[in-house]
Amino acid sequence: MNLVIVTDAWEPQVNGVVRTLKHTRSQLERMGYQVSMLTPEGFRTLPCPGYKSIPLAIFPYRKVSKTLSSLNPDAIHIATEGPLGIAARRWCLKNKRLFTSSYHTQFPEYLKLRLPIPLWLSYAWFRHFHRPAVRTLVPTASQQQRLEQHGFKDVVVWGRGVDMAIFKPGNPVTLDLPRPIFVNMGRVAVEKNIEAFLELKLPGSKLVIGDGPDLHMLQKKYPNVQFVGAKFGTELARWLNACDVFVFPSQTDTFGLVLLEAMACGLPIAAYPVTGPADIVQHGVTGMLNHDLHTAALQALDINRQNCIDYASQQSWENCSEVFAAYMHDNNNASELPNALGTP
Repeated sequence: MNLVIVTDAWEPQVNGVVRTLKHTRSQLERMGYQVSMLTPEGFRTLPCPGYKSIPLAIFPYRKVSKTLSSLNPDAIHIATEGPLGIAARRWCLKNKRLFTSSYHTQFPEYLKLRLPIPLWLSYAWFRHFHRPAVRTLVPTASQQQRLEQHGFKDVVVWGRGVDMAIFKPGNPVTLDLPRPIFVNMGRVAVEKNIEAFLELKLPGSKLVIGDGPDLHMLQKKYPNVQFVGAKFGTELARWLNACDVFVFPSQTDTFGLVLLEAMACGLPIAAYPVTGPADIVQHGVTGMLNHDLHTAALQALDINRQNCIDYASQQSWENCSEVFAAYMHDNNNASELPNALGTP
């Protein structure tokens, strides 16, 4: 089968969406699928307002149309709702081609944090965007339920995995910091609610791995926190292995791929009981979920690290990609899904 995955999120961006798509493509190719990625590479772009590191394609429809017509794929998956995703959706509707979509990020909640846009209005637009999709793939059951409550249809779960060849216990970097060491990693931005972690009065040390638009501001505001910048691959795993608890303050993530990566290194999780952590973290076994993040962080110190490793080892990218591939075959079943294209 010849697949095309359309995504506005791609390298040089560093986030869970990019890692998910790269792992999925790699696994699909191992399974014998031919996978083409339609990304901002090769398009004229402008930096995303507020996120200079995120390039957005400018007026991409003509090139997207030409590319999709040339590839004539058996299945099309639209992974993001940006300019490329909008252009691909338009082409599919114009040419009466079925497609699947995925909902990776709680953008309505993100937008509300930055702009005075009511949630109902944002959700109306995203519901409109995903309505023609044969299936809309989300990473967790709780996110599926959330979207269904907002009127989304044909929402299905497509989970996530972790690369245990990279994220595994052992070989920590040497840190000359007071113990215990509480760590957070990911994009350093307001929507990640990172200040809820930085404000905690915890024993030992706090460490942040990652980059983002708020990094320099937070470095100045919290001089006692260790900000070490972005780390990747085995180096990232070594930093995680040097810490004691992974604190995840986000309340707007649909999954939180970093949770699996931290657990694979043996780190127990401290998080709020919200979408993402509530689906991944086994309370009292692989971490602690509490509306009081301070309490969760302290209690997580008593979690057996081996529990975390054992759980993460069961979450493979191979299994996740098999689920993804099964949904891609829906693109060929137009006769069984007469209302799939819906209203543009």
